Amino acid sequence: MAQDVDAVLAGLRRHARQLVAEVAGPLRRVRLRSGDTVLEVEWHGAAATAEPVRAPETPAPGVAPPAASTTAAPGRIEVRSPIVGTFYRAPEPGAAPFVRVGDAVRPGQVVGIVEAMKLMNEVTAERAGRVVEILVDDGRPVEYDQPLVALDPA
Repeated sequence: MAQDVDAVLAGLRRHARQLVAEVAGPLRRVRLRSGDTVLEVEWHGAAATAEPVRAPETPAPGVAPPAASTTAAPGRIEVRSPIVGTFYRAPEPGAAPFVRVGDAVRPGQVVGIVEAMKLMNEVTAERAGRVVEILVDDGRPVEYDQPLVALDPA
């Protein structure tokens, strides 16, 4: 049952990113529903602006970039937060972290989790690479599309 909800939420997030990318103007609120599951995003302050749709091999554009966004060093890949919440490096307190500096990662590998509204959302690497920096401390709040882990491409 939890996997079904996770799959529905993942689909809703994907549709929200596509919708925001396709709309020709600023947004204040997006609400998507699939059965009993609802995803609603509202921006306070400046409205989100639409960006062109990126190629399928790159992550969908951020709808509200974090205020303290870092710029990746040339040639580095950033693994970004899929949602606003709290970043955790390990699956549970006291467990080994998903990845450490120097680890090799493959596409789709979990590198952390972001807790939002008591749901644990896996953060996965889009591409293969070697972890060169963990950009957010364990247990810290993160914004949507905030860089979490820096990778050197494989």
